Amino acid sequence: MNKGIRFTDEFKQDAVAQVVERGYAVNEVAERLGISTKSLYTWKSQFAKSPRARSEVADQAAEIRRLKRELARVTEERTILKKATAYFARESQ
Repeated sequence: MNKGIRFTDEFKQDAVAQVVERGYAVNEVAERLGISTKSLYTWKSQFAKSPRARSEVADQAAEIRRLKRELARVTEERTILKKATAYFARESQ
């Protein structure tokens, strides 16, 4: 393993692409390129997701939060309506 060598971002992205896009094993790629598996895993966490993919994930998370709030509101409204229905059913008897 090479210690103290600085690799370019392009090299790192190519190494990650071999694992993520082409399906090679991390150990195989690391051994072939002469780097540690730890370095490759670190690079993978940095470069595996494109900025566009990261923004899509953030958008989806925001949408999930919005839908959860809406679900809580609708559930509360439904509970209130159930109670009102039960109340008026008792009153009409």
